[in-house]
Amino acid sequence: MNDQIQSAIDWISGAPLRIIAVLAGAIIAQWLGHRTIHRAVNRLATADLRPGPGTASRQAERARTIGSVLTSILNAVVWIVAAAMVLGEFGFNLGPVIASAGIVGVAVGLGAQTLVRDVISGIFMLIEDQYGVGDRIDVLTIQGVVERVGLRITTVRADNGTLWYIRNGEILTLGNASKK
Repeated sequence: MNDQIQSAIDWISGAPLRIIAVLAGAIIAQWLGHRTIHRAVNRLATADLRPGPGTASRQAERARTIGSVLTSILNAVVWIVAAAMVLGEFGFNLGPVIASAGIVGVAVGLGAQTLVRDVISGIFMLIEDQYGVGDRIDVLTIQGVVERVGLRITTVRADNGTLWYIRNGEILTLGNASKK
């Protein structure tokens, strides 16, 4: 009986304890990252970087959008690393998985070029403050008011009432009648 108890204690203090430690570390890293991002976004949203009327609300919106992107990236990185560490504890050989991830990454990158272009255009659009919610814009063949600004898609309500979804990567020229 004593040998069985000792082997059970050895087993529990081995892989299961390390898996629990990895998961706890991932939860703590995620919590600390969220807290750091939230504080930075709030500080950026309330700072008066560009003095002038109406710029504070637009700056707060941009800060929150960038904060949500950073939070999503943090979540993905933390949980991918945690999953890899847990799989390693189960004895999976991660070398071939990591090697094939590079090949899959290239294939996905080639297939998702428009998605990446849309997101990068959306990031630069937010950073450069080209337009925001409530602005009257003229884009492509559409004239209307911006209802929603996202990293990938901008939603514009046309003068005739039609709601248009415009991919940010497709916006090559834009007129903003609300900016002075």
